[in-house]
Amino acid sequence: MPHYHPNLPKIFFSKIGNQKVRTAIWRGTDKGFGKRTPLLFFNGIGANLEIAQTFADTFTGRDIITFDMPGVGGSPDPIFPYRPSWVAKAARQILTEQGIDKVDVLGVSWGGGPAQQFAWQCRDMTHRLVLCATTPGWTMVPGNPKALSKMMSPRRYIDRDFLKKNFETLYGDAADESDEFAINMVPPSVKGYLYQLGAMVGWSSLPFIRRIRAKTLILMGDNDHIVPLINGRLLNACFRRSQMKVLEGAGHLFLLTRRQESVDLIRDFFNEPHVPMPEVEPMLLPSVAASVGH
Repeated sequence: MPHYHPNLPKIFFSKIGNQKVRTAIWRGTDKGFGKRTPLLFFNGIGANLEIAQTFADTFTGRDIITFDMPGVGGSPDPIFPYRPSWVAKAARQILTEQGIDKVDVLGVSWGGGPAQQFAWQCRDMTHRLVLCATTPGWTMVPGNPKALSKMMSPRRYIDRDFLKKNFETLYGDAADESDEFAINMVPPSVKGYLYQLGAMVGWSSLPFIRRIRAKTLILMGDNDHIVPLINGRLLNACFRRSQMKVLEGAGHLFLLTRRQESVDLIRDFFNEPHVPMPEVEPMLLPSVAASVGH
């Protein structure tokens, strides 16, 4: 029988100006190592917050805060085009409203852009920074054209058969990992997806990356079809205080497909004790079941 997740998030709406965003907080469950810094999580393009559940179930030492971009998951469509600076501002407001004044920041893929922007724009709130499978923005070295052409459309979030068929081409991860990725997937709106793509047009962290003071960990997979390894090397060369770790044979979704190794590397970086990796079976979360009308 599938096991019921013991660590479901509190989900609520935050209002950033005239824009509502659906926000989630997972509460840390193994805080014996002092009071650990909360983790601000920036997700990939088109990815609803429930996709972070697997990570939240296995990285249980601290509170984790994330939110759906406009038009993604449960957030209403964007009212206006936005930039990473707006995403960082929204994150700051959410944290302040929750009484949080210091966070570690983790950005995955597209979310690595807002993560870098937050670390610079909100440096007073940023303790440490973790960047997974990401780039310095518009100045990236592009990935495999076949993968990038499929990334331009939200179809992989809408058509699960298309996702399964093209999973390895898209991400560089084994096709049999697609079910765990897809189980809590909610399709973004076309407008939300296009605005999220547009948010990064012309944006680069290179003009300010040297001024980011946070100690930084860069994690990359050497079989990533979307973000080639050289992008991680470029980031590592530009940051003042960074280290880079490469997961050999890993694709773009190593935070899911190589979860144990990824979590171990992040725990080592945070200098916190290892805890046993819980046995968690994928399951459809109640919030996703409700959103698709089950």
